[in-house]
Amino acid sequence: MNWFELRTWTLRRRVAALVAVAGVFMAVIGVLTVVTTTRSNDHLDTILEKTGPMRVAGQELYSAYLDQETGVRGFALSRSAENLQPYERGREAEEKLLSDIERLNANNGHAAITASVRQVRELATEWRTTVAEPVIGSGGTGGASNPVQLDDAARTARFDAVRTAVTGLQANILVLRNEAADAARSTGSTLVVLEITAGVIVVVVGILMLLLLDRLVSRPVTDFAAQVRQVAAGNYDRRITTDGSPELRDLADDVDGMRLKIATELSEVREARAQVEAAKEALEAQAAELTRSNRDLEQFAYVASHDLQEPLRKVASFCQLLQRRYAGQLDARADQYIAFATDGAQRMQRLINDLLAFSRIGRITTGFTPVDLTEVVTATADGDTHVTWSELPVVHGEEPLITTVFANLIGNSLKFQRPGVPPEVHISAEPDGDFWKINVRDNGIGIEAQFADKVFVIFQRLHARDAYEGTGIGLAIVKKIVEYHGGHVWLDLDVEQGASIWFTLPVTPAD
Repeated sequence: MNWFELRTWTLRRRVAALVAVAGVFMAVIGVLTVVTTTRSNDHLDTILEKTGPMRVAGQELYSAYLDQETGVRGFALSRSAENLQPYERGREAEEKLLSDIERLNANNGHAAITASVRQVRELATEWRTTVAEPVIGSGGTGGASNPVQLDDAARTARFDAVRTAVTGLQANILVLRNEAADAARSTGSTLVVLEITAGVIVVVVGILMLLLLDRLVSRPVTDFAAQVRQVAAGNYDRRITTDGSPELRDLADDVDGMRLKIATELSEVREARAQVEAAKEALEAQAAELTRSNRDLEQFAYVASHDLQEPLRKVASFCQLLQRRYAGQLDARADQYIAFATDGAQRMQRLINDLLAFSRIGRITTGFTPVDLTEVVTATADGDTHVTWSELPVVHGEEPLITTVFANLIGNSLKFQRPGVPPEVHISAEPDGDFWKINVRDNGIGIEAQFADKVFVIFQRLHARDAYEGTGIGLAIVKKIVEYHGGHVWLDLDVEQGASIWFTLPVTPAD
């Protein structure tokens, strides 16, 4: 593999190769570590779980034989069966301790320990056969039950042989313990070497990784960023190149292509910006003109309605004077004309008052506050109308305007009732995000679907003037108040009987 082929390797491929080589070494070290650790655990198990208990058992075995020898001597001197108790305890302890040593030495047993245990058993059996049992059987006199007679020196020699065998057994156990300890220290040293080797590999891989990232990423990225900043500062003719990894070189080519495209379209962008700024200025001018026009219209409606009040009052007053003074003195047609003039002046006065109220919505404000709709409905409910409501919320708005909404809707329910049917109104509410959806439903004559939009237009009437009183501005005022609070109002077309109107009001903001 030549340098050119290596240079075409991507950063991911180089990192993967480095990690793969390091992984092979670490895997080999890991396997060796597992094998060495297993051996070390075996040696420690031998020291802690085998040789330790065996050494304790060997020491206790020595005491067990002393107990047997002491019991036999005591019995020989006193001929009392009580003195044989140490002998019996020693026999039981001997069997248990020898069995424990054989069990601990069973797996991968040490041959010398096995031979020592066998020797101890043989010498102990010989001592009991030639010394202890004849003494016990003869009642302490050397007895006729066993023809074998030994002097004190022979008896002592037989027991010394048992003690010597036990001492040899302890020595062999100690040898096994020392061998296991030496092996454990050796495996511990091997583990230290493996850990140091693994640490060296990690450090070497880390250094190589840092060098690789510095050569292929850090320095090229720093130079690449400096070139990009020059282009961003306005030097669009600066070509962007890099000598990093293939990924960075591809990125540099893509960014340089983007630079060329930006440089080509820069003049078009500047021209478009100029057009946008011109359009923005025109929109701002139109918005300012529209605001001024709306303000002038509101002022005109207010002034016109206010200034028309005085002459209308005069017309209405004089028409009423004519009606009272000359009623019955003129012919019937004259009385009719006077009645028409009086009624027209009064209706005009009501229209102007309603127009004045409509124009004031949103111009004279008391500020938004929490409004309890239960209190509003309780204060608004007419005694001639049966008004019920579910649990109503606290909304955020102007209480006088919200009161006007409910007054108009409840008033319409009373005005447009069905003949012979007592008017009933039910009010309910449900949450809808940042708003409350409120429904006012009655059992009146209802509103046909074709008039769903027309009923909210100012001065629009669905019935003849002599059928129902009013100017036709009530629902228009409701619509303007609701929209002033940021909500909207609509007619529910799914009800079978009566009218159902929905509108939304904002929830009370959290503290």
